[in-house]
Amino acid sequence: MSAAILQGVPATTLDSDIWLDLPTRAYPRVLELCGRLGATPLAPTTVGLSDDSLVNFLYRVDGVRSFAAEAKHAMWLRCLGTTVLVLPLARILKSKEAIQRPKGIAHLPLLRQTLRLQRKLQQNR
Repeated sequence: MSAAILQGVPATTLDSDIWLDLPTRAYPRVLELCGRLGATPLAPTTVGLSDDSLVNFLYRVDGVRSFAAEAKHAMWLRCLGTTVLVLPLARILKSKEAIQRPKGIAHLPLLRQTLRLQRKLQQNR
């Protein structure tokens, strides 16, 4: 949800998801690198940062195209002093609709409402 929040969705989240285009065999190296940078590995795909925030590494995102295809249409946004590539809201919505996790289902109305408002604003320009 961090990418959606950066795009104006009025929500909060306890973690940030980062989609990495890496094969399964590379997962341990990601956690090892995070550990060397001061993060605490908590699960095979999750680390805790020194500010107590959590980062989840995603190696596959359901409901959307491949990493390479999605990256071509992703957006660069500022986050915590750096610029990050994020999926547009419509693609985040597609993924959450496909996954059907309770937490994601709860975010669907907020995502849809924000998309409608953003489209309306663009039409009025």
